[in-house]
Amino acid sequence: MFFESDYKYEPQFEYAQPEPRSMLEKYQEGSGLFLQQAIGIMECVLRKFGSYENFEEVTGGNVLPKCQVWAAVRKYLQKEGCVGEVVVRLSDELLSQAVMVVESCRPTLTINLARARQHWLEGMLRHEIGTHYLRGVNNQLQPWATSDGRKQFGLKPANPTEEGLASLHSVLLRKQPYLWRAALLYFTVQHAAHMSFTQLFTHIAQYVQDPDVRWEYCLRAKRGQTDTSQPGCFSKDQVYLDGILRILRHRKSIDFKMLTCLGKVSYEDVERLRHLAVLQRTRVPHFMRDQERYLQHLDHIVAVNELDDSALQHLLP
Repeated sequence: MFFESDYKYEPQFEYAQPEPRSMLEKYQEGSGLFLQQAIGIMECVLRKFGSYENFEEVTGGNVLPKCQVWAAVRKYLQKEGCVGEVVVRLSDELLSQAVMVVESCRPTLTINLARARQHWLEGMLRHEIGTHYLRGVNNQLQPWATSDGRKQFGLKPANPTEEGLASLHSVLLRKQPYLWRAALLYFTVQHAAHMSFTQLFTHIAQYVQDPDVRWEYCLRAKRGQTDTSQPGCFSKDQVYLDGILRILRHRKSIDFKMLTCLGKVSYEDVERLRHLAVLQRTRVPHFMRDQERYLQHLDHIVAVNELDDSALQHLLP
């Protein structure tokens, strides 16, 4: 209906499993705190590449055939010493690039085949396996592994640190580590809060021409709603840019190896928990082992995205 109506029909959504009300309430408010940074990142990409589609083609490379995706995944699992620990599936149906869940006690990574681009696939594996999975494994060894344990030690929520870190690792070793996806998700959510679906769809055309890609971003920002002619957002996707910018703001003072070893904790809790940690058998992903090089990569991300350290310090004192 939406595509046939020349993008004028406001979609009406029905959900087989609606999000719980508590979840919808938790994420009903969008934030504009980092809107300027989000726009700056996207403008940066458009200045350099002319369009998002061109950026994707030039920096992402070709979409890989199945056999090459399997080979790359196997090679990555060997790098992290995770062979046989993670079940990997390939899918044509996924809304996101990949998703990591625990199914019948086995960690399972599902990869969206349509998005498995040659130069971006390893970043996605650093995000899902090198960050989420390894931090999860380390978390199980700690005294705060359970929700009661988290309460007992007074831990802050793992997000936005968890997703911020994973998102940084997605682009970490790229020559041109643009934070495009996190920026556009942030921007789309912020505008969804006071626009209808069709207004939002038209509004983000300044950054993305492809209607299928725009549909996907609007869908994510409007999920949970039934009548999308009303303003309203599902703000969960703002966590990526929010986490990225908080970590970059404090990158000089965070002990990143320790942050990984402690498991699913916020960077703000590292110093407090350091002496309580169980460090035997914890695992650090291969790309974080050389702290100095790791920090150089973070500086490079700041420079390429034209982020201003003093502006971040002002926003996040």
